[in-house]
Amino acid sequence: MTDAATQDALVIFTPSGKRGRFPLGTPVLTAARQLGVDLDSVCGGRGICSKCQITPSYGDFPKHGVTVADGALTEWNSVEERYKSKRGMIDGRRLGCQAKVMGDVVIDVPPESQVHKQVIRKSATQRDIVMDPATRLLYVEVAEPDMHEPTGDFERLAIALREQWQVEDVVADLALLRRLQPVLRKGEFKVTVALHKGNHDDRHRILDLWPGFHEGGLYGLAIDLGSTTIAAHLCDLKDGSVLASSGLMNPQIRFGEDLMSRVSYAMMNPGGDVEMTRAVREAINALAASIATEAGIDAGAIYEVVFVCNPVMHHLLLGIDPVELGQAPFALATSGSLSLDARDLELSNLNRAARVYVLPCIAGHVGADAAAVALSEEPNKSKDMVLIVDVGTNAEILLGNETRVLACSSPTGPAFEGAQISSGQRAAPGAIERVEIDPVTKEPRFKVIGCDLWSTEAGFAEATKQTGITGICGSGIIEAVAELRLAGLLDPGGLIGSPEQTGTWRCSPEGRTHSYVLHDGTAEGGPKIMVTQGDIRAIQLAKSALYAGARLLMDEMGVEKVDRVTLAGAFGAHISPKHAMVLGMIPDVPLDEVTSAGNAAGTGARIALCNVAARDQIEATVHQIHKVETAIEPRFQEHFVNANAIPHATDPFPELNAIVTLPDVSFNAGGSGGGGEGRRRRRG
Repeated sequence: MTDAATQDALVIFTPSGKRGRFPLGTPVLTAARQLGVDLDSVCGGRGICSKCQITPSYGDFPKHGVTVADGALTEWNSVEERYKSKRGMIDGRRLGCQAKVMGDVVIDVPPESQVHKQVIRKSATQRDIVMDPATRLLYVEVAEPDMHEPTGDFERLAIALREQWQVEDVVADLALLRRLQPVLRKGEFKVTVALHKGNHDDRHRILDLWPGFHEGGLYGLAIDLGSTTIAAHLCDLKDGSVLASSGLMNPQIRFGEDLMSRVSYAMMNPGGDVEMTRAVREAINALAASIATEAGIDAGAIYEVVFVCNPVMHHLLLGIDPVELGQAPFALATSGSLSLDARDLELSNLNRAARVYVLPCIAGHVGADAAAVALSEEPNKSKDMVLIVDVGTNAEILLGNETRVLACSSPTGPAFEGAQISSGQRAAPGAIERVEIDPVTKEPRFKVIGCDLWSTEAGFAEATKQTGITGICGSGIIEAVAELRLAGLLDPGGLIGSPEQTGTWRCSPEGRTHSYVLHDGTAEGGPKIMVTQGDIRAIQLAKSALYAGARLLMDEMGVEKVDRVTLAGAFGAHISPKHAMVLGMIPDVPLDEVTSAGNAAGTGARIALCNVAARDQIEATVHQIHKVETAIEPRFQEHFVNANAIPHATDPFPELNAIVTLPDVSFNAGGSGGGGEGRRRRRG
């Protein structure tokens, strides 16, 4: 290595996960462009447009193997100062065109700085919900004050609620009491109140009131707070209808892509947990404001929020240090449900009196998101043996029937989200999401988000001219790897063959391994999108963890097969069962028994938002679900090693073999070297 090379700094961009080494003094914008990072800029780097805003992170990042020192970027300069003084800029942000790399650094590209906006695929699933919300509007006529019967206005309001609506025991905070008298008199002692009573509340709470008969909206948010994305559904609390669904990337990604990386960040950086809590609360506030704008409502009319999240996200949302979740016995600070004031969580872009309900966690690594899936899909009421898989950066897996339900969490990592993939990106217009490879010609065709045409169809180039072909998202890489296996370009150990072995130039040499060229856009100034050997390894590790978790639950249940598989989350809605089976992501079942539940965690959150009795139901159910701990179970490692093969080294897949023929190819002497490398990497 040359002396110059040793001076190069490692630059890691999140959420894409792309990284590279650059000479000291390289502008962040230049580094981003060379790596193909989605960082906007329209002013030619003059510090005028502010499109290239980035957020550097400092401290220890064990996941990335770097420590970011305070001087990792050049000092704040006059161009940035001028922009901030005239236009304003969030504290901690820098302009990518002005900040230069002076040391190893982790840089987050916020959603507003990305050209290709994230497509949040956790949309609301249609569901009939019995409406029984904790918050409702009641119109009452209050007796006017009488000198001969001296009672307070609030006391007479309480009497009216009891007599007219059988509402006992009402409380209100000081801010509402300050408004009470003018509102009563403006309405001539006829008022509408927003009344809240959660499933554990002994008393009703008045959240708001209006003079006369008020027909304004009463809204709630159901939020699925994931490791990678935060998805929200804005619901009308009168009828349960979903007015808008929106989401954004979880900004905590810059502290670590997976949960244990974030726990490590909190362990190694004093105040790191506070930093991550602040980031996620700010993101939720921004999401609440944007979803209200999208729906055309006042965010102040949002009176209730229900959260579902995994245990680490749960603690960081609440402002609890997650350090205990990083070591056995993985103790939660609290596993029960929580009812809080929104202001306790610094959620300011809602009604000032808004209430928050957080679903209970099942156990240390199986959180409220898994509880929400159980509420939505009700495996405890199933006659047959059902496996429910909610795949994200951390997979939640439920297995059971009306007799018994088991649960576990499996650390799949962010590869299914398009991260840790050489040409990977989040789901956005221009990202490859569907792939097919002809088994005879070895030629690919694909679809990109935002276009319904296949790449081989007439009009594709024109239809994708605006977005371009920018990378490959999670669903795309999963289908690509499965198609490589089906086309005989990938052996069971996960090794890509050479051009001579496969008969196609698309399997091109790259160092000591080979990569498959999926799309070469360099002639038009676009990227060269490849599936590399490293990409295959990342998918092997992710799918092996997923399969091993499911298999561990099957062992515990004492079954060799399941009757049906339900795929939940964005994964379930966008991956074909055939490709999931070819990879060996899920146990072998008839393909028509593999179904999608959409965003089951989000649906569970909506049910809890709209039906207060459902909260009692899920709180009772979580105590009946037995948690299996993958982190300390020796069989998990055994299943993981066997699952490195594609589809699997030891488990037969008769249902899969009945519909596809997997080529019998081997591109290395031992026939299993690919899986072995994956195993060594995981242990390391």
